[in-house]
Amino acid sequence: MASPADDRAALPGTEHDLGVVSPHAALARVRGGMLRGSRADGIDRFLGVPYAAAPFGESRFAAPAPHPGWSGERDATRPGATSPQAPYGGGLEQVLPSVEVPGDEILNLNVWAPEAPGPHPVIVWVHGGALSRGSNALDSYDGRTFARDGVVFVAINYRVGSEGFSVLDGAPLNLGLLDVIAALQWVRSEIGAFGGDPERVTVAGQSAGASLIAAALVHPDGVGLADRAILQSGPLAGRPREKAARITRLIAKDLGIAATRDAFAEVAPEELVAAQLRVTAGTTPVTGGPGFMLATGEGLPDPEAALRDGAADAIPVLIGSTREEARLWLEPTGLTSRISALHLVAARLSFKIRGATMRIYRRNRPGAGRGELFGALATDLLLRLPFNRFADARLGRGAATWVYEFGWSSPRLGLGAAHCMDLPAVFDRLDAPDAVALTGGAAPASLAEEMHGAWVAFATHGDPGWERWTGQRPVQTFDTRTSVVLAPREDERASWD
Repeated sequence: MASPADDRAALPGTEHDLGVVSPHAALARVRGGMLRGSRADGIDRFLGVPYAAAPFGESRFAAPAPHPGWSGERDATRPGATSPQAPYGGGLEQVLPSVEVPGDEILNLNVWAPEAPGPHPVIVWVHGGALSRGSNALDSYDGRTFARDGVVFVAINYRVGSEGFSVLDGAPLNLGLLDVIAALQWVRSEIGAFGGDPERVTVAGQSAGASLIAAALVHPDGVGLADRAILQSGPLAGRPREKAARITRLIAKDLGIAATRDAFAEVAPEELVAAQLRVTAGTTPVTGGPGFMLATGEGLPDPEAALRDGAADAIPVLIGSTREEARLWLEPTGLTSRISALHLVAARLSFKIRGATMRIYRRNRPGAGRGELFGALATDLLLRLPFNRFADARLGRGAATWVYEFGWSSPRLGLGAAHCMDLPAVFDRLDAPDAVALTGGAAPASLAEEMHGAWVAFATHGDPGWERWTGQRPVQTFDTRTSVVLAPREDERASWD
């Protein structure tokens, strides 16, 4: 009997002639049917592969369901449909691209696999976008460099915005999260058809993608679907249903409808996107306002608390952030110059920031304006402090954790070491247009070689190549020169305690 790997290597039209490789096409058989991808430069590509049925019609605002399959060979040479969304605006469009691919089968994934026989380690990539944007069709997430280096790379789509994270009466919570879990289940079952090792699956993601991974690791249906995890710049916390429902209520009010599955299902996806834009105008993740959130309940505990209490201790975790995350929302938008003393006072009151902490941050940034100080506080509150607490909790139980910080400073638009600046280095594609939009083309090749190499090593061996977290708080810093720094900016971190 032919194995999935045999089918993958067969010539078009000769599916059972084993061991013959086409220079132009690649085949893989999955439970839905036969896929025809493309082959070039030693890499097989399968794009737009459905892992679940189209979530529209009677399936709209429902949990993901198995795909019904297809007859014959399915073309897998072009990206699949993207979830309904709007492009970035307000200045962010200068650095964050958007792609729209029409169609209903938005629950799809892309696979880049080494042509050489496996089994190879696997990385499943979950894109970011504040739970409201993003897709695997972005050039930023092309997995060719991972396949080049012996890793089967899978980039998934999931429902975003109202389609994925509305809180509606009569609909499950966190549909986008359920999509991610369904994709991970598909990978466990099917990745062998692409030469991947189903027992060496690393789930990785950035921003909202990392938040979704944290949630998947503690969700009852997601436990055991990943062998390793990489969390890049993603808040770990979920929110109670009532708080997560705020944006849904605002959209419902804007449209004059009830916040129910039946009512939302009557509204065209593009109308929901338009309403979302209206109710979120002027808001950002660092300055506040309505936005989509992971809602706790229906089996999902607060991910941050559950992870600190021991969930996922059995798997190695690589976690970190960029040094100046908040600059992404402050610099291209012009918000830096508009941060007032009132904003800082409001932040102090809202997050109970002690005067001693404020003095330390000011002392460490002589001459910094209010915007820079606000950004430093926001970066630490949202990401660095929770990541340190997470690593400390795991250390107490002997769980393997590695922590990094991306510190290379981009000259473009004052971005510095902003949110998303690590992506071109992780993917080792500094010359790609999406990367140049962030870095200005100035990032050193050595930075990408080292960071990408660490991600490959972690996926392959479970160790990125530097000292794991200890009481000395070692942090691998990726900058013009890469090194391990013990307890960076410890006075600031300790002041919060």
